[in-house]
Amino acid sequence: MAFDAKEFISPVIRDMPPSGIRRFFGLAAEMKDVISLGIGEPDFVTPDKMRNAGIASLQAGKTGYTSNAGLLELREAIAEYLANRFDVHYDPKNEIMITVGASEAVDLALRAIINPGDEVLLPEPCYVCYRPGIIMARGVPVTVETTDANGFKITPEMLEEKITPKTKALLINYPGNPCGGIMTKEDFEAIVPVIIKHNLIVITDEIYAELTYEGKHTSIASLPGMRDRTILISGVSKAFAMTGWRIGYVCANNDIYEQMYKIHQYIIMSAPTMGQYAALEAFRNGMDDMEYMVGEYKKRRDLITAGLREAGLSLFLPKGAFYAFPSIQVTGLSSEDFCMRLLNEKRVAVVPGYPFGDCGEGFVRCSYAYSVEHIKEACSRIGEFVQEVTANK
Repeated sequence: MAFDAKEFISPVIRDMPPSGIRRFFGLAAEMKDVISLGIGEPDFVTPDKMRNAGIASLQAGKTGYTSNAGLLELREAIAEYLANRFDVHYDPKNEIMITVGASEAVDLALRAIINPGDEVLLPEPCYVCYRPGIIMARGVPVTVETTDANGFKITPEMLEEKITPKTKALLINYPGNPCGGIMTKEDFEAIVPVIIKHNLIVITDEIYAELTYEGKHTSIASLPGMRDRTILISGVSKAFAMTGWRIGYVCANNDIYEQMYKIHQYIIMSAPTMGQYAALEAFRNGMDDMEYMVGEYKKRRDLITAGLREAGLSLFLPKGAFYAFPSIQVTGLSSEDFCMRLLNEKRVAVVPGYPFGDCGEGFVRCSYAYSVEHIKEACSRIGEFVQEVTANK
C-alpha cells in the first residue's frame, strides 16, 4: 500500500487557512518595483544601544540558556516599567515570564486556560493569529463585530449579546491591529462589570500600548477587580523596533502563570539570550528612542490618512498602532480583488480585510510603518487606481 501522508494530518490544521498577510507579502516579494504597505514591521533599525547590548552579551560569552522564565533582571525591569507607565503591578519572580515574541505568549495563555468547547469572545476585525490560536487550543472563537462607526470599540451590550454559559474568556488587542482602535479608561470601566458578572478571564495583547496617539494607554489589568483575572501580553517588537529579536512577555497571577510556565518549559525552554539582553537595555535606557519613533509614526499616520482620503477612500482615524483600515466600498471591488489588482496594476501591496474576520471585508489594511517617501508614492498610486476603477464602474 502506498503511503499517503495526508491521512496523518490533523483535520483541525488541514482546514485552517494560511496567513492572509503573508500571502500578499510573498506575492509582492516576487515582483519588481513593488511598494509594500503590507507588513506590520517598523522600518527603523533597532537603535544602537540595544544592538550593542546584544553584541556585548555575545562577546561576553553569554550564549547559553537563561532560566526558563527569562533573565530575572529583565523581568524586574519589565515590572518596574509596567508599574511606572501603566499602573499595573506584577511580581517579577512569580508572575512575569519572557517568551519568544508576544505570539508565544498568546499561545501559552490560550492553552493554559481553554478546555475543548470553551468559547472565547473575539472582537473583530482582529489580528489574523487569534482565531487560529483559539481553534488550535480546542476552543471556539465567538465573533464580537466592531465597526468604524464607533472606533472599533467593544461595549457592554455587544458582550452581553454574545455571552453564553460556555463563554470563558475575552481576547482583546488595544491599540488594535488592523484597525488602530483604542479603548479609553472609561470604555474599559464600562465593560468590567460584565466581565466580572459572568466570571470571565481577559487575555489582553498590548504590544502596541506605547503607540497610542490620542490620550494615554490604559491597561484593563489596572482597573479594580481585573488584575487577577487578566493575562497581560506585550513585547519589544513594535515600540522598540526589535521584531527579529523575538522577545515578548506575559504577566498573570501565579496560579495561571504556573500553568503557562509548564507549557513554556516543554516547548521552548527559554527565549533567545542575546535578545533578552538587548530588551533589558531597551527597558533601562531605550525610552527616548521609543518616544522618537512613536512621534514619527504619528506624523506618518496623519500623512497616510490624508493621502488615502485624497485617493477617494473613507477611513477611521487610527488612534494607535501603525495601521490604517480604509473602506474600499466606493470601488465596488471585493477586498481580494482590490488588493490583487492594485498589486498587479500599480505595484502597491496592501492586505485584504477578510483575513481579519468576516466583518473586515470591504476594507484593506495599510501599514504606515514605512518611510514618508514610501507612503506618499503608495497613496499616489492608490489614488490613480481608485480613480480608474470608479471611472469604469
